[in-house]
Amino acid sequence: MWANKIVAVVVPAWNEERLIGRTLGRVPAFVDTVLVIDDGSTDGTRTRAQQVRDSRIRLVSHGENRGVGAAIATGFQRAFSSGAEVAAVMAGDDQMDPSDLISVIEPILADRAEFVKGNRFLHGARRDMPFIRRTAGLGLSAVTRFATGLPIDDSQCGYVALSARAAAELPLSELWPRYGYPNDLLGLLAAHRMRVLEVPVKPIYADERSGVRPWHAVVVLGVIARRWLLTRARTKSASYRASSAAK
Repeated sequence: MWANKIVAVVVPAWNEERLIGRTLGRVPAFVDTVLVIDDGSTDGTRTRAQQVRDSRIRLVSHGENRGVGAAIATGFQRAFSSGAEVAAVMAGDDQMDPSDLISVIEPILADRAEFVKGNRFLHGARRDMPFIRRTAGLGLSAVTRFATGLPIDDSQCGYVALSARAAAELPLSELWPRYGYPNDLLGLLAAHRMRVLEVPVKPIYADERSGVRPWHAVVVLGVIARRWLLTRARTKSASYRASSAAK
């Protein structure tokens, strides 16, 4: 526990047999539950996770690969149904610094936010990010900020935490299942008027193998547009129903 609150960590993993053990071995001791979501891996990810001797670990397997967004949605749902008050995401490729976890969950535990995002651009080591990743991230963040109205500068950072209260109100089953889910989640949070906050986190680029490709930027733009259109349509529909009821 941290500040007398139950803390869960969600670890989405797809074909991460090389790094999943190292990731799980670095989860801080104050975390109560570690939910490993094996998203249809075809390698030894599941076996490696089971080999880690940690009673906090709960392994959940998707029968087929559904996408990282779907894995995180499953993790959030399992975490909060088991009593967690805050759940953070730490990817299975050991790309998130465990020492940043307290900073990510603390604003939620202090009731200053319902959702917290890591911001790599605020960290002193921000130039460790590859130039193309840094440039693309800034561009996609600008589009996300425009579409959602949220004060976000690093929309693509996956180091996040969500409160139990927010999870109870958000339709997490609607979350975009694959690459682009961070932007879709921000759109959902904005539509539900949730408090969103960013905190500095260390960018880590070492021996992990990135699956990000240039065409993913186009996918993200499509996901942002989709959520914006859905939110706009629902807002108009709600306004119409309220207007009709008032007549």
